[in-house]
Amino acid sequence: MTDQDATGNPARRRGRNETEEERADRMWTELIQEVRVAQMGVQILFGFLLTVVFTPKYDDLSDTDQTIYLVTVVLGAVTTGALIGPVSLHRIVSGRRVKPQAVRWASRLTLLGLVLLLATTTASLLLILRVATHDGFVPYLVAGVVFWYLLCWFGIPLWTRYRHTTR
Repeated sequence: MTDQDATGNPARRRGRNETEEERADRMWTELIQEVRVAQMGVQILFGFLLTVVFTPKYDDLSDTDQTIYLVTVVLGAVTTGALIGPVSLHRIVSGRRVKPQAVRWASRLTLLGLVLLLATTTASLLLILRVATHDGFVPYLVAGVVFWYLLCWFGIPLWTRYRHTTR
């Protein structure tokens, strides 16, 4: 027997035929792959940021640039925490039959991590360009790059979601 819609016609099924647990398993696998990509980038960036303070050039930075650096390091640290959070969450709740809830929380942490990564990358770019060029166009260039990130990371995905889904 096939499913029927309200008019008695065969119902068109959208999506996968999977249980909540199967869906959570699939979504977890997809999410962890996404997190691996973001983690690698933030860990490399954070590692480089940690070394700057130990270079002779650091003492030559203006107070403003040192403040930007410190904010950037803190942003890198909290970004790392948000993007590693899903791994810790999974490890702590694994086997407790709460995978759908864990996937939701891990997804939220990952999205927060992406927003924090945007802030960390922006601050890093601002600092590097200020030190490298000392030009007044730096904030405009950084704003252009931020717009590009917003478009690639959020604009296109949200437009695709809006344009191609019905729920």
